[in-house]
Amino acid sequence: MKNMATMVKLDRLTGKVVEETFIQNRDAEENRLKEYEAALKIQSWFRAVRVRSYIKFLHRCAVTIQRHWRGFLGRGAFRTLVKNSVFVMRMNFYNKMVVRIQKRWRGYYVRKYVHNYYARKRYLEGLQIKNQIVRSELSEYAEMHKREREKRRQELEEKKEIYSARKNHYLLSTHQISGIYNSPYKPFPDEMEYRLMSVKPLSHKRPLRPRDSTMGLVDPSPPGVPPALPQSAPLPPIDKKKPQGPFRQPTEVYAQRYRPLEPTLRVATDYTSEEEARVAMKRKEWEGRINDNTFLPFTRRDRPYSPLLHTTSQYGALPYGTRHFRHEKKETDDDRFKLVCSPIPILEKFNETFSKGQVAL
Repeated sequence: MKNMATMVKLDRLTGKVVEETFIQNRDAEENRLKEYEAALKIQSWFRAVRVRSYIKFLHRCAVTIQRHWRGFLGRGAFRTLVKNSVFVMRMNFYNKMVVRIQKRWRGYYVRKYVHNYYARKRYLEGLQIKNQIVRSELSEYAEMHKREREKRRQELEEKKEIYSARKNHYLLSTHQISGIYNSPYKPFPDEMEYRLMSVKPLSHKRPLRPRDSTMGLVDPSPPGVPPALPQSAPLPPIDKKKPQGPFRQPTEVYAQRYRPLEPTLRVATDYTSEEEARVAMKRKEWEGRINDNTFLPFTRRDRPYSPLLHTTSQYGALPYGTRHFRHEKKETDDDRFKLVCSPIPILEKFNETFSKGQVAL
């Protein structure tokens, strides 16, 4: 009986428990979307605060770096400016001192030597003596060269006369017949007669060539040419009549053989003719131009420098750090695996065998 009462009591409580569970699940299901939106707002606010704080930190760091860098550049430019100013000041001072020294020295030199009558007179007398010495040496040098030229001319004439005498030695007089230079109508023979007697006649024999020791041992023909055949008896002379047969005229054959070169258009034209024509066209355009200044549009405006890390426009701040940072990958996104480089056909063809080999290794 006691067990039966417990079972009845539990049966009554079970219905209430199921009803309360259903009510709680329904309330939770109704509030789930609100809680999700609330959590989303909290997360977005927190992430935005974190990004803005990080951007402010980067901005402060960039400003600090720019401040130190600009200070360094400014100090360097100031040092250069001071150095140039000191250099210019020193050069001006040195130039002034140099002008003063040159002025003193030139005044002293002019007063001492230029406007000194006696020093000038001594200088001109010494210059006159030196000029006389130089002129005498030059005249002696010219006279020596003149004597040498005359001596060489006389020697050349003497050689020509000796050669002429040896060449005309057959005109020498004999005991039986007098020569043309020993006329019986003159009291004394001509000078040429004595010259013919003092020289020897020219030898008309040809000088013997030195015998070649390699005659018959070395082939005298140039390399690459077959050795010459032994000379045979000369051929009989060709008759002057025109030979019978379809032979062309010699002039026509020579004209065909030695005709001028007629290159094709590809050979006659330079390989870089196109580039040269383009350069010539540009040079011609440049010669015909009136103004060499480059064209600058009048609507150009220089954009001022902005010290911020991210710039702003007239419509407000750019969406840097407030958008495009919360992109979440959805289940519908289909980002497939992309290869870094193209696959190798051989490895794809034997992919199974290659994989097995790798596994085996």
